[in-house]
Amino acid sequence: AKVAELAEAQVRTEASLTRLDASVDKLTAAQAEMASALQRLTIRTDDVVGRTFELQFRDRLTAYLGHFLRRGKIVPNDQLLEEIEPHLSKREIDSVLSVDVIAHGRVEDEPTYVVVEVSWTGDTEDIVRADERAKLLRQAGLAAIPLVACNAISPESTAMAKLRQVRIWCNGSLLEAA
Repeated sequence: AKVAELAEAQVRTEASLTRLDASVDKLTAAQAEMASALQRLTIRTDDVVGRTFELQFRDRLTAYLGHFLRRGKIVPNDQLLEEIEPHLSKREIDSVLSVDVIAHGRVEDEPTYVVVEVSWTGDTEDIVRADERAKLLRQAGLAAIPLVACNAISPESTAMAKLRQVRIWCNGSLLEAA
């Protein structure tokens, strides 16, 4: 009788383990779905934060760069296109026109374009893009300074910016030039 009871208990235990395995499999699948959804949400949130920061930077240009860029104004793409089109290839023009912000004003009392890549976290890609696009404006005969506007930047990216002579506006302050 004891053996029969133990056998029945074993059958119940195995059935419970089978149900438990199925539940764990369902939880694992649900966790994977949640991780994927969280990743998509994070990407969307980062995109919204970045776009909001860019709009804020455009709207508050003078507040952010007024001491550096006197009489600064955002340059509309159609106006910029007329100035660069005779000097650059279509690919180069497309690159310039895709910059986050181009402003024109006076830097150290000289008429200058400031080519701004805006990013919540400034990284090396932002520095390279700002630098390359400012070089294209200079190639078109326009005085241009590259600048990355960000809320945070790593020491490595800051060092790269100094090497490439890209100005950094970070969290409300224009960092010292190289």
